[in-house]
Amino acid sequence: MIKIISLLADFGVFVIFPWLMWRLTKKLLPIAVLPILLGILLAVWHVPVQQWGIPSVYGNDIGWVAVLVLAFTAGLEMWQHPGQDNTAENVIAPSLGRLLSGAAVALGLPLLVGAVLVYQFFLPLHGWEVPHVPQWVAALSLGLCIAVSALPVLIGIVRELEPEHRPLGQLALKLAVVDDAALWIGLAILQFAAKGSAGLHGWSGFEFLAIGVLAVLALLGGWATRYFKNPPLFVIWLAVPLYLAAGSWASMQLGLHELIGAYFAGAVMPPSWVRRLPVEQVGTFALIWLAPMFFGHSGLHIDGDALTWPSVVASLALVVVSIVTKMGAVYLYPPASGLNSRQKLSVGALLQCKGLMEIVAATILHSQGMISEFAFASLMVLAVVSTSLTGPLFKLFAGRSSTKA
Repeated sequence: MIKIISLLADFGVFVIFPWLMWRLTKKLLPIAVLPILLGILLAVWHVPVQQWGIPSVYGNDIGWVAVLVLAFTAGLEMWQHPGQDNTAENVIAPSLGRLLSGAAVALGLPLLVGAVLVYQFFLPLHGWEVPHVPQWVAALSLGLCIAVSALPVLIGIVRELEPEHRPLGQLALKLAVVDDAALWIGLAILQFAAKGSAGLHGWSGFEFLAIGVLAVLALLGGWATRYFKNPPLFVIWLAVPLYLAAGSWASMQLGLHELIGAYFAGAVMPPSWVRRLPVEQVGTFALIWLAPMFFGHSGLHIDGDALTWPSVVASLALVVVSIVTKMGAVYLYPPASGLNSRQKLSVGALLQCKGLMEIVAATILHSQGMISEFAFASLMVLAVVSTSLTGPLFKLFAGRSSTKA
């Protein structure tokens, strides 16, 4: 009974209250951002929400499953086209080579520029030095956090876009998936550079099994697309949780985020199956009524005492570096051909969103002693500010929705 009461309190704080604010502010900020901001404010003000049983056990589980569902439904929509909607953005589907090279530029340019600026101007400052780690490793660690794009929060933001802007959002998600995979690989490499072979773990049979599972999912999707296009509906519904669970487990075994596997699993399901599923309705329900508990808890776990005024000032400088380099990289080398200047900047505005991925990366680096407490606090503020600016920046460059007009 106590767990149920805690869940109700959790739901009221991180779902009902952000939803009311979202509606009262006429959706000024994405609903995925509001719970994070609320959680951080509660942490900074040391509000004793633990006395209410927050975060609740059931709330943690429900929120996590909801975010996995968001990633899965985003993958389901990955290769879908807007159909006959003439108001939708005209985005040419990129080739795999162009997509990967675009993702490399979108991640690499902010990483290199950010690392150089951090090495030259931030690490010499008091409180930023890391005594037991090579300075170039610390600079690259901070550069990686500056370059990363948020996958789970970006999924929620794209879910809120108007239909005519959804193709741009899907393009940004494809880049974010590649960036997120590069993030985890980069974290492993940096840990190895900082601590030697202890930073990496040897592979066991489970990693090879995970690769096999992902390959089987892709092969099954291709086979069904050719030879099993219209199965009974119950077969599709049975396949959905199996795909989601298998993809999430496989990416976790490979040391990647479970969200990557969930997204991949959705992307390799047969398109003819996907068209028979209520993808939009399921994704919207998970975003508004379940996932905010996950977002809110993530903000609540931040150390509020680390957010001092100097860290805020440093964070504002990092925000400028992050936004300019990310949007500049997408503008200089767009991930798809035929994009106009407005569309390039719109995709860049979405990709500069840091969200939970930067928070997770910064937490890992901080726990490993690879960045200082001061730098960690600055990265927390950077995540919040960049995520909050994502919606307004996208609206600025994408233009007013013709649906609302």
